[in-house]
Amino acid sequence: MTYLSPKLIDPTTQPGTLDLEVVIPVRNEQQTLVSSVETLQAHLAGLPYSTRITIADNASTDDTEALGKLLATRFKNVDYQRLELPGRGRALKKTWSNSDAAVVAYMDVDLSTDLAALLPLVAPLLSGHSDIAIGTRLDPGSRTVRGTKRELISRAYNLLLRGTLQARFSDAQCGFKAIRSQVARELLSLVEDDAWFFDTELLVLAERAGMRIHEVPVDWIDDPDSRVDVAKTAIDDLRGMWRIGYGLATKSIAIEPLRQRAGRATPETTAGGELSAQVVIFAIVGVCSTIAYALLFLLLRPLVGPQFANALSLVITAVANTAANRRFTFGISDPANRGRHHLQGLGVFAAGLLATSGSLTLLHAAYPGASSTLEMAVLTAANLLVTIVRFLAMRFWIFKPK
Repeated sequence: MTYLSPKLIDPTTQPGTLDLEVVIPVRNEQQTLVSSVETLQAHLAGLPYSTRITIADNASTDDTEALGKLLATRFKNVDYQRLELPGRGRALKKTWSNSDAAVVAYMDVDLSTDLAALLPLVAPLLSGHSDIAIGTRLDPGSRTVRGTKRELISRAYNLLLRGTLQARFSDAQCGFKAIRSQVARELLSLVEDDAWFFDTELLVLAERAGMRIHEVPVDWIDDPDSRVDVAKTAIDDLRGMWRIGYGLATKSIAIEPLRQRAGRATPETTAGGELSAQVVIFAIVGVCSTIAYALLFLLLRPLVGPQFANALSLVITAVANTAANRRFTFGISDPANRGRHHLQGLGVFAAGLLATSGSLTLLHAAYPGASSTLEMAVLTAANLLVTIVRFLAMRFWIFKPK
């Protein structure tokens, strides 16, 4: 299989070409910036490449700007750039797009990833073997130190990516990545997110464009002072997954021209193409519906009891699910037959209600004192099974084309 095209290979062997630019996105990092840059600068001095460190300051309000400018004066291979708006993705877009290096990379300012992984990260890119390289904390060869909560969130997020967007890379959010500059410029024109979802969007689009992604197991230690808002980030990630899934399925994201410019082979169009697109969008709608169902159940259970909370949560999410799948999964915008579609959807809902209520009854028979968490787990599992049946009913009955 041919992975690389001469159209996207950088002239890394030409005299005077900068080999590697490492970008450190920062915002209000006056406590760690100096020590981290000094550590990274000393490590880069031992690599067989010409290198530069760029501090990408996205709207800091503390002394980060003064310290960044001081470091740029102190070290010849350190540059400082300031953006007036926050966002890690925004900072990387600007610095990567304007870089004159053959390969651009980024890492978190806390240096959570052991720098010993930097050479294995960038070497395949400089040699022309791969297009993108990422550090992974989820490989069996990785060694990770972090709390159970963040470990579970990370694994669940990457499983969700594989289930909805069919991603094959193992770790989307590790802050340790590199990419060939020409490939970056091609992909960045398609990346919309300016914040934390930037990494995921870049990787999903790269994979769909036929780029080769190299993974490096890393040693990683969690930063206890991390200021990431987990809840907000999770919601933003779900929105991003929906946007990309819908864009790829409806071909509103122009991946195919990039595949052609890069010389990647175009996958053969088959009769299953429409089905694959429908499955992706349906899965994303289903994930959102399942999360909404679980939240509604937990909210209503103390007020009306588990059985009625289950029924009411299921009715609300079923109606919303039918409407979303009618419009997005099966592309029906004509108001005709909308009432019939919802009645048929409610018929499928009735079967789902029977299945989930039955599972709840069996749970209480086996464990009379079952907690709300266990109830939610059993109901969620039953709903996943019902979801498969719902898709088949929608495709072959409710929204079946004439």
